[in-house]
Amino acid sequence: MSLGPSGDPHAGGSPDRGRGRGIEIRHLRAFLAVADEGNVTRAAARLRLTQPAVSRTLAALERHLGVRLVDRSTHHLVLTPEGVAFRDRAASAVAAFDEALGPGGPHHRALRVGHAWSAFGPYTTPLLRRWQERYPATPLELLRIDDRTAGLTRGEVDAALLRGPVAAPGLVTEVLFDEPRVAAVVADGPLAARAVLRLADLADATLVLNTVSGTTALDLWPPEARPAATLTVANTDDWLTAIAAGRGVGVSTTSTPGTHPHSGVAYRPLVDAPALPVLLVRRDAPGHPALPDLLALVREIVRHGTGGEAAPPE
Repeated sequence: MSLGPSGDPHAGGSPDRGRGRGIEIRHLRAFLAVADEGNVTRAAARLRLTQPAVSRTLAALERHLGVRLVDRSTHHLVLTPEGVAFRDRAASAVAAFDEALGPGGPHHRALRVGHAWSAFGPYTTPLLRRWQERYPATPLELLRIDDRTAGLTRGEVDAALLRGPVAAPGLVTEVLFDEPRVAAVVADGPLAARAVLRLADLADATLVLNTVSGTTALDLWPPEARPAATLTVANTDDWLTAIAAGRGVGVSTTSTPGTHPHSGVAYRPLVDAPALPVLLVRRDAPGHPALPDLLALVREIVRHGTGGEAAPPE
């Protein structure tokens, strides 16, 4: 797929000269790889290219657009505001290209659905089974991606099952159901001996926060009763490990005991915490042709309660 007249984007030249040369889908793939990896060397390895080739391709794209997409002033590259805005457009363009030319045609490309930790909760298995029965020609892939939008804004997935509010621009959300909260505490500690817990019961403990894909924050507590200490982690596995080691307590939802059981962690109902909405989220742009089927099926499953009750606490 060419986004302009063909030409050699690797050649140097003035910005005006660069803007006159052709931009192709490989330029967008290189930019997205750099955006995902935060490092040109890792992006090159992912694309199976050399580091200089990726750097030249990214520079050609920036010359064509007339803006700087990546801040190169630090070792870990970060996107400029212009780069953040362009990433979603680039991801949509790459997704459309892959959809149009993928093996078997667009309807046979796998429908990729991201999630950060608990997928569709108690409805996960019914969703996978019913999808396979109805749409065997279009595989449904559930991908766990430790990111607040589970890879959706980076173009890694076609839709995402997320929990809590999503503030990223350019997304369309639908609330599917609400999940009650649970406290996660060390299994052999005094809090695990209680049948239920309240927010105040956790206020004297260190709060373990997943700051990458989690939804819990200190504002869950009243200002005068917030935990004084926090421990930040980057994913669900580290969150569980910290709690099992007695380093702190956590807050999650009723899907977590079923999807992430741990011998060192006890889950208890957190009776005075507000429920968390479970959302199906997609980009506000043309997407995978099977997305309407996915939306209809998840609505049907939730409406009829096909998944049954969520797994009970330990």
